Amino acid sequence: MDKIIGIVEKYYPVYLSGLWGTLWISAVVVLIGTVLGMGVAAMRMSRIKPLNWIADIYIEIIRDTPILLQLYFFWLLLPKVMPFSLSDTQCIIVALVVNAAAYISEIIRSGIGAVDKGQWEAARSIGLSQVHMMAYVILPQAVKNILPALCNEFISTVKGTSLASVFFVGELMTSFKTVQSATFLALESLIVVGVIYFTVNFVLSRLLRVLERRLMVSD
Repeated sequence: MDKIIGIVEKYYPVYLSGLWGTLWISAVVVLIGTVLGMGVAAMRMSRIKPLNWIADIYIEIIRDTPILLQLYFFWLLLPKVMPFSLSDTQCIIVALVVNAAAYISEIIRSGIGAVDKGQWEAARSIGLSQVHMMAYVILPQAVKNILPALCNEFISTVKGTSLASVFFVGELMTSFKTVQSATFLALESLIVVGVIYFTVNFVLSRLLRVLERRLMVSD
């Protein structure tokens, strides 16, 4: 315990920097992933078959391959194909966004699909266009199904960013490696990082429960 306290007192700026890195990377990934996920969900729900096929293939590839493989793939591929230079952090963020967008698209699609069919029929019966029907009738109801799952995706992303430490991207597990190499106290440093991860995700989980209770009030 004394060693853990000593590590925290001496290297807390390193851990705080790693925590900030984890949080901002997660926020960026979920934000951009949600925008892309909406597009992929629209493709899957489209009546245009080629768009369905493209979205299905994309989602299946992401689902059926390990995320670490995807990180390596984009880390190696992007610097070779892009006409401008990209840092390791940018490559990893792109890979995480591509991964998150596939899962978020399914969250959005299932949330929209959970809206009662009678709502669709009622919207059509009063002459609403497809765009107005989605904007004013379907999506406001689907949000209650989408938001909790989207918050869960954010929590999963916070934990998933730990894989970015393989590429020495500035996040919590990279902070662990930094402190370990400086102190040779691997277990103690790992415990500190574990407590930080647990605390952050515990708080996020409790906030998610509050959100779910608020959304259930109208039901």
